[in-house]
Amino acid sequence: MIRRSSTRDTDEVLLRRYLAGDSRAFESLMEAHEQRVFAVSLRIMRNREEALDATQETFITVLRKAASFEGRAAFSTWLYRIAVNTCYDQLRKKKRRPTSPLPEGYEPPDRSINGRLEAADLRPAIEEALANLSEEFAAAVILADLEDLPLRRVAEILDVPVGTVKSRLFRGRRLLASQLGNLFAPDDYPKGDGQ
Repeated sequence: MIRRSSTRDTDEVLLRRYLAGDSRAFESLMEAHEQRVFAVSLRIMRNREEALDATQETFITVLRKAASFEGRAAFSTWLYRIAVNTCYDQLRKKKRRPTSPLPEGYEPPDRSINGRLEAADLRPAIEEALANLSEEFAAAVILADLEDLPLRRVAEILDVPVGTVKSRLFRGRRLLASQLGNLFAPDDYPKGDGQ
């Protein structure tokens, strides 16, 4: 049976090549993941320049700590955990000063709207509501609902059990709903049960 190469295999091969001295391998890793890391950073930071800084800092951290990657989880899981932690570290440093909304045209497409409501109309309210959530709830909601990652993957990134992710999602969604109101009819509400 021929084994197909997976992204995980490719990432780990590139990381091993980088650790063996191939700097182009690290560039390939960055190219493969920089858009997703930036998207996660942008949703957490809510400011394009700060998200770019967080993305850069994430890859600097990965560069410095590459040898400590143990392979217990996928490289991308480890990378996104570093990205989330970097963002929250930067937010703590600036003591959660409010930021201005993102300028039109700089944000990644919002796949969670499903065409029923205009993303531009909802974005400021959602950003404000997310900013009011605690870090643990916001990270779970951003990764699971906005980045559409499976719950197991979110659990690995946040380094918590799946049950904890479910609890944080439930509580985070409830807090968001209390701030935003019910924008969906009960039958249309996204379930988010994917594992």
